[in-house]
Amino acid sequence: EVRLVESGGESVQGGGSLRLSCATSGFNKHWKCMGWFRQVPGQERQAVATIFLIGNITHYSDPVKGRFTISGSDDTNIAYLQMNDLKPEDTATYYCAANTWAADTTCVLTDDYTYWGQGTQVTVSS
Repeated sequence: EVRLVESGGESVQGGGSLRLSCATSGFNKHWKCMGWFRQVPGQERQAVATIFLIGNITHYSDPVKGRFTISGSDDTNIAYLQMNDLKPEDTATYYCAANTWAADTTCVLTDDYTYWGQGTQVTVSS
């Protein structure tokens, strides 16, 4: 019944920007953590960024730090990923994830999330 739906993935030139969105349906409570992960075919899924929605406490993986910004709302259970200065290495399927729990007041950069979206494709050319 609970669904996470990503949108906003496109093909862009290197140096460009995209904004991904993640909307929640079938859930009338509040997420504690939401996150963005990405995966290249044949490789393991990797963390991109997470947010503890109460307090907007964020964490970023090293490859995207300084270029990507995660944001969200615990009232609407929506998360965003603003991606700037995109590089070909950012090409991947991007997945939204959510949890009803948090490690104290932080959301760790792991793939141990309960709910997942179907993904949206981001392709960056040089």
